[in-house]
Amino acid sequence: MRTFTKDKLKVEIFQDAAQMGAAAAADVYEHLSKAIAEKGLANIIIGTGASQYPLHDVLLEKDLDWSRVNVFHLDEYIGIGADHPASFRKFLRERIAEKVKPGNTYYIDGDTPDIVSEIRRYTKLLTDYPPDIACIGIGENGHIAFNDPGVADFNDTDYLKVVELDEACRRQQVGEGWYATIQDVPLRAVTLTVTAIMNSRFICCTVPDLRKAEAVSNALNGEIAEYCPASVLRRHNNAVLYLDEHAASKLAK
Repeated sequence: MRTFTKDKLKVEIFQDAAQMGAAAAADVYEHLSKAIAEKGLANIIIGTGASQYPLHDVLLEKDLDWSRVNVFHLDEYIGIGADHPASFRKFLRERIAEKVKPGNTYYIDGDTPDIVSEIRRYTKLLTDYPPDIACIGIGENGHIAFNDPGVADFNDTDYLKVVELDEACRRQQVGEGWYATIQDVPLRAVTLTVTAIMNSRFICCTVPDLRKAEAVSNALNGEIAEYCPASVLRRHNNAVLYLDEHAASKLAK
């Protein structure tokens, strides 16, 4: 393992994804436990991409009182149902909620006919229950949640917004097996904004896989700028980027 800091962002590099996930899970567990001890409950945003599996696999085995945890998610496609194989509601329900029974799991309804009201509802939840922890990844185009380079706004005044997904983002969804072809991937999604994510007290960003190496390099070595949305993590006072050796392969030794 190797550790260093870039601006305010702590970076931890591990030999493989399993070690990365175990370390991230230990830190998330510590922050959840601290929040529960301090105020009786914890609020967590849980990312739903494939990069999050190593974290989830360990975190869900921890001895934690999940009845005191409110779970939120980062984003959802517009126009697909909650039982669609690629739905992030389905992911959260089957991989998290049904396993550990959180006190509340708040889902973004992406197929509602009134997305404006849904954004208003979810924004109120996030303000009523400010996130203690955000567990996120980095996309191949450098996105965090669905804040792609063309739509990311580091000064967003909203907590959620509707976005057009760029081609690189949509191709990633095909590459990870969620859709058969790029034509199947929805064109729009509703996402937590950069502002909403950065308002979390602790950000756990886990990034395994060689496919993410270029994005990781850009996030750490380039400017802090919206063309690489993940670079904003370098401004957070309490964020850790957990990498396996493949994702870190383009970084200086």
